[in-house]
Amino acid sequence: MKPRPDLLRRLLRAKDRMDAAPDQDWPIPRLAELSAVSPAHFARGFKQAFGLPPHRYLLTRRIERAAALLRDTDAPVIDIALQTGWRSIGTFGRIFRDITGESPGESRVRARNALDTRGGMPECVVRAVERPDLKSAVLEKRRRARATKVAAPTEEAP
Repeated sequence: MKPRPDLLRRLLRAKDRMDAAPDQDWPIPRLAELSAVSPAHFARGFKQAFGLPPHRYLLTRRIERAAALLRDTDAPVIDIALQTGWRSIGTFGRIFRDITGESPGESRVRARNALDTRGGMPECVVRAVERPDLKSAVLEKRRRARATKVAAPTEEAP
């Protein structure tokens, strides 16, 4: 079920603000105030309209921006973390790895090597393919990874 057009316009106002300044803190009450709805109504409506809860949407934008900065600049990883709204380099690195499957440094090397192999592929297609997948929560991804490691049989030396 889609939200009503008037609610969708309000939700888009908050989404546009998050897109314009993903480095800022965007708690639900602040976003709800921008949308002129209650916090609970905002959270439900946002997920219904855009397919992700507001927090995951913001994480996606931050990681996308960080990946672009890693690929396109020589800025140190800590500067990129701070520019994209992270207060801790450790948290940034852990969440980046959880979402993308590689560390920020590994991502930088891979992205720069991949630039040569893209050929004439349009940038919008490349970005869509590289967009982080946050359909499930980061904690859920960690739980699955741990369960896979535990379930995998280990070889013992004779």
